[in-house]
Amino acid sequence: MTDNAEHLTPFAHAASNRCFGCGSANPAGLRLEFFRAPDGSVVASPTIAAIFDGHPGYLHGGIIATLLDEAMSKSVRALGKSAMTRKMEVDYLRPVPSGVPLRIEGRIIRSEERKHWAEAAIQNSSGTKLARASGLFIEVTPK
Repeated sequence: MTDNAEHLTPFAHAASNRCFGCGSANPAGLRLEFFRAPDGSVVASPTIAAIFDGHPGYLHGGIIATLLDEAMSKSVRALGKSAMTRKMEVDYLRPVPSGVPLRIEGRIIRSEERKHWAEAAIQNSSGTKLARASGLFIEVTPK
């Protein structure tokens, strides 16, 4: 899914990143690896372990929301901006299984000054959409 056929480029993070979603320095986190697509969207192809299940065999709703939030946040970061979630709405369309490859995509819909509206979706390997979200992200100044 994240091969050169799609012309995806790695989205690098600092080695000291402790973010629960994407931080390689967080041993308890999801350690998501995102790639930039030519159209400006971001893509990740994780297999999320069963330790993040709610119902056996299916990811917890909070983890699903986290995956979507991360994809939208990374789409803002792909613009070279740092932003935090102001609000987010999640549609849980189908149960999201654990232990299988997933595809997560995020993209910016619109930007106005410090505000960025984004959307994201999770698909299974057949391309069926399992969950989707939209959100508003506000730029922050790094400390």
